[in-house]
Amino acid sequence: MLPIRTFLTAPSAASFWSMLTADSGVALEMDVAYGPLARQRADIYRPRNAQKPRAIVLFIYGGGWDSGERTYYGFVGAALAARGLTAVVADYRLFPEVRYPAFQNDMAAAYGWTCRTLATECGEDCPIFIAGHSAGAHIGALLCFDRSFLEAEGLSLPPPRGFIGLSGPYAYDPTTHERSRHIFEDAHSADQVRPIAHVSAGAPPSLLMHGARDNVVQFANAEALAAKLVEAGSEAEAIEFSNLGHINLVLALSRPLRWRAPVLANMLAFINRHAPSDAVKS
Repeated sequence: MLPIRTFLTAPSAASFWSMLTADSGVALEMDVAYGPLARQRADIYRPRNAQKPRAIVLFIYGGGWDSGERTYYGFVGAALAARGLTAVVADYRLFPEVRYPAFQNDMAAAYGWTCRTLATECGEDCPIFIAGHSAGAHIGALLCFDRSFLEAEGLSLPPPRGFIGLSGPYAYDPTTHERSRHIFEDAHSADQVRPIAHVSAGAPPSLLMHGARDNVVQFANAEALAAKLVEAGSEAEAIEFSNLGHINLVLALSRPLRWRAPVLANMLAFINRHAPSDAVKS
């Protein structure tokens, strides 16, 4: 598994592309601090003129743990908000500034902030989902299956209602690969940083999507994680799209590329099954 950088090399170009391809009818609150550090910032996408959101999705972007910016993924936040959800797209610290577990701790803090600050927008028992792409799916899966990260943020935090993983390396060992071993060199063991090794009874339901043309992360990661979750008694589904690669899977959430695969529709159907009130728009 090789870490993948953003789909556009120039940050301004990536941000502009995201703006052009995003859904309309969305209220955006930018550069919200969820912690005291420079990269502990998030953009919040809300349904415009809605009384309250149906659920909240914390989206974690990829980039090989050493690149990425939240502004590249405005199209993800807008796609979800246009369908009645609140989406949180958050930055986190990157290698070489930090190593594992700093980025895990950042996203645990973002989840804790979301629970304490935004969950009241939904009312009682507000469902919060974690979604992520590539390295972000790895981070999100560890948050969902290794309870220690969220427990460190507060024992009263509600667990994620579900996990949505796009092109995630759930069974991969990042401690031995040349491009990631330095990022994870402080891990005590390989299993400490392999999401599949933390699956146990009570794990949240999971939707795992992958592209058959992905030459960065193999679909076997999703298949293995789904099997482990089912064995532990949790709901899990692994879906492979024949015409998508690693980056195209997340780009299929953007307005002009949705025709390529029902990635967004599958996400919404999954959220509808596990959120308690009326269904979100498709």
